[in-house]
Amino acid sequence: MTAIAVQTQLTPEEYLAWERKAPFKNEYLSGQILAMSGASLAHNLITGNIFNGLYNQLIERECITFTGKMRVKARPITSYFYPDVAVVCDEPRFEDDVFDTLLNATVVVEVLSRSTATYDKGEKFEAYKQITSLQEYILVSQDRVNVERHFRLGTQWKALEFQELADVLPLDSIRCELPLEYIYRRVKFTDIR
Repeated sequence: MTAIAVQTQLTPEEYLAWERKAPFKNEYLSGQILAMSGASLAHNLITGNIFNGLYNQLIERECITFTGKMRVKARPITSYFYPDVAVVCDEPRFEDDVFDTLLNATVVVEVLSRSTATYDKGEKFEAYKQITSLQEYILVSQDRVNVERHFRLGTQWKALEFQELADVLPLDSIRCELPLEYIYRRVKFTDIR
């Protein structure tokens, strides 16, 4: 998805009230509102494949898989994001009784676009790291076979990269695996714009 930054003076509380009435999704990072635009065919296929793969593996467990419509809050610098896929394996905790802002994600997946890759790997990842429950941050390229698995090891974050369709992405924190050939099922890299 493409993000367009708009300067704002909204507080986090004002953003949340405004966002709940907005006709389209907007992220919030350190006082900036980032309007989210539509996604490509490849982005939608990859997101659907990952959601479906995780949902099916977790259906009999205490974990819940969310699509990109569930907002996730990061602190201490208050930020709000719409990850493409999020998983929580404890009782979900929400910001308030509207139940649309998750506080305790275990795994977050972002499908990269050319316009958001730097943001997703930089500022957004730094904000996500502040979520104490977050154990894994997965970045999936949509224009080539490339998946980055960032995972918490004690107080440090480590990374592994997968670049072959024969590779299998381990998600140790939720005891799941996703073959890259499944993640990229039906994706034709010529569909990318």
